[in-house]
Amino acid sequence: MPNRSTDSLFQLVKSLEKSEKRNFKLYVKRNTATDDLKIIQLFDAMDKMTDYDEKQLLKKARGISKQQLSNIKAHLYKQILSSLRLIKEEDNVDIRLHEQMDHARILYNKGLYLQSLKVLERLKETAKAYQQLTYWQQALFFEKKIETLFITRSMQDRADKLSAESDGVNFQLTLVNQFSNLSLQLYSWYIKHGHARNEKDIKSIETFFRKHLPAETHHAKGFYEKLYLYQCYVWYAFIRQDFLQYYRYSQKWVSLFEEYPGLLKVETASYIKGMHNLMGAQFNLANHEKLAQSIKHFEQFVKQKHLAENENNRILAYQYLYAARINLYFLQGTFTKGLRLVPFLEEMLKEYELYLDSHRVLVFYYKIASLYFGSGNNEKAIDYLNRIINQKGDLRTDLQCYARLLHLIAHYELGNFDLLEYLIKSVYRYMARMENLSKVEEAMFVFLRRSFHVGAMALKPEFEKLLAKLKQYEGNPLEARAFAYLDVISWLESKISGVHVQDVIREKFLLGKRKL
Repeated sequence: MPNRSTDSLFQLVKSLEKSEKRNFKLYVKRNTATDDLKIIQLFDAMDKMTDYDEKQLLKKARGISKQQLSNIKAHLYKQILSSLRLIKEEDNVDIRLHEQMDHARILYNKGLYLQSLKVLERLKETAKAYQQLTYWQQALFFEKKIETLFITRSMQDRADKLSAESDGVNFQLTLVNQFSNLSLQLYSWYIKHGHARNEKDIKSIETFFRKHLPAETHHAKGFYEKLYLYQCYVWYAFIRQDFLQYYRYSQKWVSLFEEYPGLLKVETASYIKGMHNLMGAQFNLANHEKLAQSIKHFEQFVKQKHLAENENNRILAYQYLYAARINLYFLQGTFTKGLRLVPFLEEMLKEYELYLDSHRVLVFYYKIASLYFGSGNNEKAIDYLNRIINQKGDLRTDLQCYARLLHLIAHYELGNFDLLEYLIKSVYRYMARMENLSKVEEAMFVFLRRSFHVGAMALKPEFEKLLAKLKQYEGNPLEARAFAYLDVISWLESKISGVHVQDVIREKFLLGKRKL
């Protein structure tokens, strides 16, 4: 994978849109002395660079010495952020609320207490509308301070009303904190343990969940309480591989934004993540109709102007949209059609390499490899699988495991029998290091050890035996992820019947549609 620049300023410059660059230069020229415009020179030099290279940078920005560079870079970084703050002021609720708080403090410091209280009242109204509890709390704290220090006579029964309002906000914040903590803990549990693979894991996560879930779930009435509560249940269901519950709470998560439409722009990333989970659940449940509907809805969302103006949200949305599209091709058995996306995906991965974590990139490589495998192009499948297998560093073992299994199967399909013995031993060694193999993985493991070295004719009965064994696990929720990663059932059926794997999956899809 390409090297990524770690220079913070360079990353910031490269993230700017054309309009943002133009506004930055106007801002600097209005607010900076003429003799301090070296930051423009530095900005232009960085803007023209493809990769960060300090030696080249100093050559391009000849008016800047090596000794000056560090200070000028720091100054440029601050000025870019200041210019962006002005541009985004109207669109960002946080910035607006922060500005109102600043105005209230300025008026307070001037001794204009009643004016300050009026600003704080407006701040609270905005904070209430957008469920910004921390700003609401800050405004209340400031109000109480003014009322305690000065006799404002601003309202009868002021003390009681402020106290009650403050208690209510604090209670909401406590719930938000408890639910968000649990959501984070469940995520951490998943990173450490992965999916539940047996009854012991199920009991462990159930005990953990019950122990940490706040008793006051019925008091979750506001947007953020509900959001984090639904996230808790989504993670809980996902770990247990209860995909029906996973779907239900993902739907609740997404529907929450219909209840609070004003918060869509505020919590855009949360909505995107909710849609990702919803589409993932629909894929896991093999509900192609719902998935197709969700993709269509999400495509319309991606086209919205406010999304295009936020690089982070735009990149996130594109990742999840194209992952969902590939998943739909998997369900429909249209792998060859899905290959049309590959050039775009490669371009996207290259364009956004600074912003994508390596795990996300490797997940795309696996999906692309699966498209090639499903369409019968095993050579290309192997190319992409090698990118995963050869990746250094920490990575979820399940992705590495199934990449190796698919890699082995692709070589078998190509008839590379001279390599198979080595590959079988390699996969054997890797899988042997894995703890708590699922029943499907264990069956595959045994099959690989004893079967791939026999001739093609002798192999067919072994295929049939493995198919019969794996079919026993199809309805087992603890085995669901194994089938989601690799549709080994369809592959075995293709080997037994002599029909292409893509055609096997396609026929199942069409048969399912006919039954509806």
